[in-house]
Amino acid sequence: FQMARLGYQELVNAIIRPPRADYKMEALGPPAFTFCGKRFTRTDFTLKTKRGYNLECSHWEPVERITDRIPVVIYMHGNSSARVEVLPQLSYLLSMGVAVFSFDFAGSGKSDGEFVSLGYYEREDLSCVVAHLRATNVVSTIALWGRSMGAATSLMFGDRDPSIACMILDSPFADLTQLAEEMVEKGRDQGIVVPTFVVSMALRMITNSVKKQANVNIKNISPISHADKCFIPAFFVAGEHDDFIKKHHAEAIYEKYAGDKNIIIVEGDHNSPRPKFMFDSASIFLQTCLQI
Repeated sequence: FQMARLGYQELVNAIIRPPRADYKMEALGPPAFTFCGKRFTRTDFTLKTKRGYNLECSHWEPVERITDRIPVVIYMHGNSSARVEVLPQLSYLLSMGVAVFSFDFAGSGKSDGEFVSLGYYEREDLSCVVAHLRATNVVSTIALWGRSMGAATSLMFGDRDPSIACMILDSPFADLTQLAEEMVEKGRDQGIVVPTFVVSMALRMITNSVKKQANVNIKNISPISHADKCFIPAFFVAGEHDDFIKKHHAEAIYEKYAGDKNIIIVEGDHNSPRPKFMFDSASIFLQTCLQI
């Protein structure tokens, strides 16, 4: 039972208190730089959410632009990560002539907050970022690019704001209760013998703990339940060998998704660098949706 309890707290932490990403600001690169013969700047600042948390944000923009307002891609990181996760995407996006916005969700990286909620409260963080960008005079259209928790956040926000131009959704989970069940099953596969009645008990305990600690009901964290109400063009990505969020999650959401949609399955697992063909496909998708 002690072993089961240990495993149970690990599962609770995997959901609401994964290891917090630690990084130095220098990891975001220089605040001003030249790339492909063009000049860019990065501005770092803080936004306060309705829940009273400070979000640490970064906004990359081209210095020379044809019009004041240009499209922006908001990048959202996974559950044990931070805004530095945008870096592999940055060169692709900036070379397309769009601005890029990335931030640490509350409870992640350098932002305030103790817990994450795998999309439930994160969509409020996203709402705060979108409102900020719309209030400036430098943004035309907004695209979302989310990975894992960031992809779940996009889906849970998308049916609230149909004016988002498009979404790239890398490794979203369909439903948190289902994912928790799969995580318990994975523990069983690794030799932790858990009788079925203990599994349902463990899930109840996990649900209660998450509710008590982070004030969120995991039954309400179900991106797939938003899919048939979402009409924003979406580009789904999943890793063939992802054993954390298996590819059937993305496939199930894709099937149910109401808007224009595309899906690609790439080699690799949950955290593998994505292949060039994914970036090429994503670039074409963004160019079409953002009309650039």
